[in-house]
This record gives sequence, C-alpha cells and structure tokens, in this order.
Amino acid sequence: MIIAVWIATGMLAVLFALAGTMKVVTPYERVGANERMAWVEAVNPGQLKTIGALEVVGAVGLVLPAATGVAAWLTPVAAFGLAIMMTVAVALHVRRRESLMPSLALGIVAVIIGVAWVVFA
Repeated sequence: MIIAVWIATGMLAVLFALAGTMKVVTPYERVGANERMAWVEAVNPGQLKTIGALEVVGAVGLVLPAATGVAAWLTPVAAFGLAIMMTVAVALHVRRRESLMPSLALGIVAVIIGVAWVVFA
C-alpha cells in the first residue's frame, strides 16, 4: 500500500510543482492571457507569484520529508496545506462562475494523500 501512496504523492507533487513553477516564472500578463487561467484577473501579480511559490513549496513538502525521514510529519501537513489552497481556489472559481472541478479534484486527492500518510507511515 505504501507504494501506491508514494506513486500518488509523486504525481500530485509533480502537478503542483509544474503549475507553481509556471505561475512563478511566467509573466503575469502571459498567464492571464491563457483562456484556462481567466481567474488570474481576480488576483494581482504578487498574489499570483505567492500562489505559485506556495504550490512549489507544497510539492517539495509532499516528497522531501518522507523521502529523507527528517520531519516526516511534514508530508501530511503539506498535503493538507495544499488541500486548503484548493479549497480557496474552489471558492474563487465558484464566485467567478468558472469550472471548479480541477481544483476540487486536486483538493480531494491532497486530502486522501494526507490521510494516507497519517495512516500508513
């Protein structure tokens, strides 16, 4: 079972790392020009960079503590932190009447991974 938890954790970490890196390194105007990222107009450039940085830190927090065995309790904390971020994202998308499914799915997966690390590690 722990192998499945590691696979799911790795996949979630990659998704958040890629999404966060894109938000950090891509200019605000280019991110906002993407049709799928229309929500960006609801935040300012600093907030977008902060969201991206938190996603990258969360991705690292999903993998590094458990992989090294140093402060392994931070892995489920990172998962729950990312779930909280996705809850805020769902609220933003609901308020803007946009599709909330990607954020909702990522949030649910993050909660499941957090619980799995608490139970199986």
